[in-house]
Amino acid sequence: MEWPIFDGLPAADVQKVLEAARRRTFAKGEIVFHRGDPGDSLHLVVKGRFAIRVMTPVGDVATLGIRGPGQSFGEMALVHPESHRAATVQALEPAETQALAYSQLGQLRPAVDRLLVVLLADDLRRQNELLLDAFYVPAERRVLRRLLELGSPVVLTQEELAQLAGTSRATVNRVLRDEEKRGTVELARGRVTVVDPDAIRRRARVTT
Repeated sequence: MEWPIFDGLPAADVQKVLEAARRRTFAKGEIVFHRGDPGDSLHLVVKGRFAIRVMTPVGDVATLGIRGPGQSFGEMALVHPESHRAATVQALEPAETQALAYSQLGQLRPAVDRLLVVLLADDLRRQNELLLDAFYVPAERRVLRRLLELGSPVVLTQEELAQLAGTSRATVNRVLRDEEKRGTVELARGRVTVVDPDAIRRRARVTT
């Protein structure tokens, strides 16, 4: 398994990080950690997908992001041993990670310091992209873009997909029904299977 966050880092540094990591497996629906738990480890996703969720001020659960193979979560564990989790992470399907404990980090610096810079820069880039989407991209196109990013099948409810796209459940339902009529997706309870990603990519105006 390769993670883009290691691109450009010396091979010896990458090897040190991976050798110190511990394999973790999770069943579908299993909680990796809750908001407020000690931030004691970084997780590199090997397989499966994880939902990052928070409780809103009105008591609803909001899905802020999805992490899949080649991505990571729990980065703040690299910063400070007394940090606490800012969100709850749950496995959406049978999944596996390589977990790097904070207690192991001392012997891995400066490799971990370089990794942290890459992680934070990548997160900032992603947040900027989402901000531009929110301001300048129509809601229907945002839904299609999130479908492409999530991969197939998408194992989220329409409400969760709406949260990721920054729109309403009604808009998501309409977009999915329209795509189903076009034959580009197949809909089932709690699952969307993309069958024609190229057609969706054209309508979403995704160039890469």
